[in-house]
Amino acid sequence: MTTVKIVRSVLEANDAVAAVNRKLLDEHHTLGVNLMSAPGSGKTTLLQETIPRLGHPCAVMVGDLQTTRDADRLRVDSVETVQINTGRGCHLSSTQVADGLAAIDLAGIDFLFIENVGNMVCPASHDLGEHFRCVILSVPEGDDKVAKYPTIFQAADIILVNKIDLAGILDFSMQRVLDDLAQLNTAAPVLTLSARTGQGLDEWVQWLRQKRSKRAAAAL
Repeated sequence: MTTVKIVRSVLEANDAVAAVNRKLLDEHHTLGVNLMSAPGSGKTTLLQETIPRLGHPCAVMVGDLQTTRDADRLRVDSVETVQINTGRGCHLSSTQVADGLAAIDLAGIDFLFIENVGNMVCPASHDLGEHFRCVILSVPEGDDKVAKYPTIFQAADIILVNKIDLAGILDFSMQRVLDDLAQLNTAAPVLTLSARTGQGLDEWVQWLRQKRSKRAAAAL
């Protein structure tokens, strides 16, 4: 019983900070998007291709166990970027995001992308203050990951199947992915894309713009 109380207390504290983070983003009319996936899914490359297409001021918060390599790749594109190294932590916390927000001038920032630590389990349980959760599944990971890691896909507001240009080479069944998602999450749109070739990026960018426009209209 004591353990349950401790876990509940930790999650409640995380959620309280997340609510403050979300309020801060709302005050600046900044849309927060939490990108979650396994390592190597292509999150950083996706952001490199997405941000120029958006045509809006963006900031990125990058979570990694070690190094600044992903953040360095994004800084080349003159995007305001904050690196958060979690050490042994397998996900970002709302407190870490709050610290990152303190280092970003949100005035005039339309989108904040939070590139979470590569992990298919832990990030799904922690609200960071984002408005939307984007889960990325890359083709090389295999078409069985939805069934193996259901929690992260249940939490998704949109699901991107990245590196779709490799589907034929790797014998990847998109139908299997869709069938498994039908048992878990029928509300989130599923987009197939390739950050390398540009396939599907226009639909992804359109989704982002629509979500920000709707939130901006609701705030009036």
